[in-house]
Amino acid sequence: MDRIPDPNAIFPNEYKTSCFIKNVVSAPNIFIGDYTYYDDATAPTEFEQRNVLFNYPEFGDKLVIGKFCAIASGTKFIMGAANHRISSVTTYPFHVFGGAWQQNTPDHLSQLPRKGDIVVGNDVWIGRESIIMPGVNIGDGAIVAAYSVVTKDVAPYSVVGGNPARLLKKRFDDTLINLLLRLKW
Repeated sequence: MDRIPDPNAIFPNEYKTSCFIKNVVSAPNIFIGDYTYYDDATAPTEFEQRNVLFNYPEFGDKLVIGKFCAIASGTKFIMGAANHRISSVTTYPFHVFGGAWQQNTPDHLSQLPRKGDIVVGNDVWIGRESIIMPGVNIGDGAIVAAYSVVTKDVAPYSVVGGNPARLLKKRFDDTLINLLLRLKW
């Protein structure tokens, strides 16, 4: 009898371009479900360092990705600390450069706008080079087309694409979507 892949393996197959990313991520604010993989011919095990940008756990936001997701090469998750103050006289982050600037300006992280966590449901396919912005929720079963910039929530079992990403179609009718959602991955 054939066995299913070990969810605790780093590489689930012999090609070593796909990586079960929960097994290579160490940041305390990133949570990844079983069997979710990142595919990259160059360095799939470097997902956290190369694809989760501006991740400062002390900022307080999280990246949560469900089970059985397929994340294509080059996908980037932009965490909330990437933002700049927009309600101040300047957007320039003087504080982060130290010295007199740091001594005479408010703490940078505490001044940033809070967009919220990035939450990706189960069985989501995110296409190549897509960008997921802070505070976005992507529902179960959704598909994000390659090279999309996701700035708003994505409904379950929908297909979105573009810059900014917009609804292209639903994968199924509402009755089937509701049934799938009740199954609760």
